[in-house]
Amino acid sequence: MSSISRPLVDPFGRHVEYLRLSVTDRCDFRCLYCMAEDMVFLPKRDVLTLEELRRLSRAFIRRGVRKIRITGGEPLVRRDILWLFNALGAEIDAGALDELTLTTNASQLSRFAHDLKAAGVRRINVSLDSLDPDRFRALTRRGELKTVLEGLDAADAADLAVKINMVAIKGGNEDEIEPMIRWCGARGYDLTLIETMPLGAVDVDRHTQFLPLSEVRRRLEQNWTLVDSDHRTGGPARYVTVAETGQRLGFITPLTNNFCEGCNRVRVTCTGRIYMCLGQEDYVDLRAPLRQSGADELLDAAIERAIGRKPQGHDFMISAQGGNRGVARYMSTTGG
Repeated sequence: MSSISRPLVDPFGRHVEYLRLSVTDRCDFRCLYCMAEDMVFLPKRDVLTLEELRRLSRAFIRRGVRKIRITGGEPLVRRDILWLFNALGAEIDAGALDELTLTTNASQLSRFAHDLKAAGVRRINVSLDSLDPDRFRALTRRGELKTVLEGLDAADAADLAVKINMVAIKGGNEDEIEPMIRWCGARGYDLTLIETMPLGAVDVDRHTQFLPLSEVRRRLEQNWTLVDSDHRTGGPARYVTVAETGQRLGFITPLTNNFCEGCNRVRVTCTGRIYMCLGQEDYVDLRAPLRQSGADELLDAAIERAIGRKPQGHDFMISAQGGNRGVARYMSTTGG
């Protein structure tokens, strides 16, 4: 075990207190903006074991990380994943961690909701882009809306706070944004809208999918009262309160109004690569030091090196003229 416990501070003075930890690149959906239809997934030997994921998490907690979000792929398809949730939940009980959260497509949530609550999870993000069964199946290529709604019912029964994440897709689901606001209001859910991002080679033109949320907000303000809010969850969303429903509406706008100045996050993939920025290709390998030594000196040095290379911001761009700038890896590879 390493004795290093000083906070992680990047070159721009930002304290890194939030880890998004991917536990698998696999998913039971193939969402159009996230994956190609015929994905090739990682071999098991390349993926960190649950024990390695716990050790990695503890190294970050020791250095001041106070919030961990478990991501994927779809994290709940990982075998024995509750073991990791229970292990990290113990860090909350010990006062070492403030929050353990989860991003999920809810396909497995009906089986896991109560156990997640018992492990220490208090709120979850659920990716849901349509409330129309046929459209939902088309967007996910294989998902069933009924299964997701059953998962949400289980989350409600387990008293998990739910926030819905909806990727705004031009010509795909933009006509459902207002119905989604009403539906979330009726169920007591907050909603976050997300601009599609140029991540990975998918089967559609990114420009045809891109819907600027600045435009969406202007449309919404014709029918809804949106009151600016200073609410923050540690992520990149900027929130308003919808006066008519009483629920929050968030906007994640990496392209029209990036949120890099306050970034306190890093992402670690299920293979142990730490990406200091979602929109940059630079990474540091943490798997090698994890597996080279049972002590954490090499791991700590690699983490320190990574934070020292955290950039000021990304340079995503989507253009009708083909000037798109993004990254080659899929969102499911990086972790949500």
